[in-house]
Amino acid sequence: QVQLVESGGGLVQAGGSLRLSCAASGRMSGSSAVGWFRQAPGKEREFVAAIAWSGGRTRYADSVKGRFTISSDNAKNTVYLQMNSLKAEDTAVYYCAVDRFSWPLAVQSREYDQWGQGTQVTVSS
Repeated sequence: QVQLVESGGGLVQAGGSLRLSCAASGRMSGSSAVGWFRQAPGKEREFVAAIAWSGGRTRYADSVKGRFTISSDNAKNTVYLQMNSLKAEDTAVYYCAVDRFSWPLAVQSREYDQWGQGTQVTVSS
């Protein structure tokens, strides 16, 4: 079973950038996908982006298209979320998660089996 550890969160001013990392321990299946989700206080967890472990297909929420980029380094068993042009509404705890199947790239959290502990991102306006 894969364990996930997120890092890279912090406090940044609006318009700034952060890069989150999701390091996976254990072997990642070639048919799997890794997704990023976020949850703000008082709100439901929402999909941010996902990437297929094999082939690199990606999918983004409309709210982050053009600002966030998901990528993977399979040799390092790590997925990244580069976040640019951050807004106050991006403030949330960000989680990465693994879906055993990458087709299609799921946007619903119930499709993901394993989750990291989350990392806080705070954007000051």
